[in-house]
Amino acid sequence: MTLENKLGITSSAELATQEERLSKKRALELFESGMLNKLEPGTFKTLQVIHKQLFMDIYDFAGKVRSVNIAKGGFRFVPAMYLLDALIQIERMPQSTFDEIIEKYVEMNVAHPFREGNGRSTRIWLDLILKKELQLVIDWSKVNKEDYLSAMERSPIKDLEIKFLLKNALTEHINDREVYMKGIDASYMYEGYEEFKTKDL
Repeated sequence: MTLENKLGITSSAELATQEERLSKKRALELFESGMLNKLEPGTFKTLQVIHKQLFMDIYDFAGKVRSVNIAKGGFRFVPAMYLLDALIQIERMPQSTFDEIIEKYVEMNVAHPFREGNGRSTRIWLDLILKKELQLVIDWSKVNKEDYLSAMERSPIKDLEIKFLLKNALTEHINDREVYMKGIDASYMYEGYEEFKTKDL
């Protein structure tokens, strides 16, 4: 079943194409407008702003906390009735070291606060925290899809794997447009969106 969308699209394939095209354009705007640098790293409000910016052309729920329960591959994310409390606790988590930042990221992934588009928006949110606290970001183009997905799947139980994977992809090029664009393409590729390159939009 296709998610209800602002475009009136009923085909899943067509929705995926338009979602990728429109939200990647918005991701580029986030960087080029300087909006990302004005957001407070590590807060849920910042994640909401990122999600709304990415998906506002496609979904009415852009930036809004989900009210339905969701699962992926047999893993159930935080139930909707506990979600707001969970988000408050996650926001309070420390973020001064690499390990703390990744632990916070893992917990936000378990929360999965939105109906769709969690991974893509949360990876941008993660980089914002790393940029502020450590003057580093992840070069997502260096993170293998299968390695990343399997490490994230195991991360709620054991986070050593995802920490190792992401630590090895850190870069000091925190304001590099190309690193950002390649990172957006990699982030989308993890979710199966590979039709457009951000630089061409």
